[in-house]
Amino acid sequence: MQPDMNQVQKNITDVRKTAMRADKPAMEVRDLSFSYGKNKVLKGISFTIEGGKITTIMGANGCGKSTLFNLMTKNLYPRKGNIFLHGRNIQNFGLKDFAKRVSIVHQYNSSADDITVERLVSFGRTPHMKMMQGRSDEDEKLIEWAMEVTNVEKYRDREVSRLSGGQRQRVWIAMALAQNTKILFLDEPTTYLDIRYQIEILELVKKLNEEYGITIIMVLHDINQAIHFSDRIIGLKDGQVAAQGSPAEVVTPECIRTLYGISLGVTIIEGKKFVLTV
Repeated sequence: MQPDMNQVQKNITDVRKTAMRADKPAMEVRDLSFSYGKNKVLKGISFTIEGGKITTIMGANGCGKSTLFNLMTKNLYPRKGNIFLHGRNIQNFGLKDFAKRVSIVHQYNSSADDITVERLVSFGRTPHMKMMQGRSDEDEKLIEWAMEVTNVEKYRDREVSRLSGGQRQRVWIAMALAQNTKILFLDEPTTYLDIRYQIEILELVKKLNEEYGITIIMVLHDINQAIHFSDRIIGLKDGQVAAQGSPAEVVTPECIRTLYGISLGVTIIEGKKFVLTV
């Protein structure tokens, strides 16, 4: 049976309305610190993530981006401070319960060589399924929707290992979308992709935010991509928040010098800031 895509669209629209409520931030980080042994990586950082927006975390290598990402996605446990999801401490969520609310696409992903696109995308429904239970009509609808939105439905029967890097990244994003969460984390989603696929992936991210109201939190290295595809930027320097705000507020020669230790020019192209990296 063909899934009722109108009903799926309605469900996603309902998610958008809920995600964009302004009574509480989507996530909040309070006085967060973390160390690997004696190496203090994060030093009492605090900020909020606004629902229905794209927030990009950026900064030089070693600034604490990956550690922060792993703390916010429950892959690490904070030594001090707290992280709240819609006002509730994420440490009070079990992993399955957390996965019903937050989906994650990591920087490095792998799958069995023979797994098909549809099969991998279907794994996104795992947090919602009971043991020994098959896929429900709702599961099928969301799997179809996720493949359609990411434009991978035509590869449904193809092995993921046979796809290009950009196509594989779309499949991993589709799996995350099948979880049907309000928040999507992306850890350097354009790494190892050529420029065409980088832009395609970021355009997809923008579509997910604008059309479906999904709150996006991502780590990016490219400053100009962060400017163009973000509503807010959080800049880390030596384990502390050195800058935060809109791209227009954050991307200045002074801020770039603070975050990266290099002097670069900033110009305006078609009404948007652009960093001169050469």
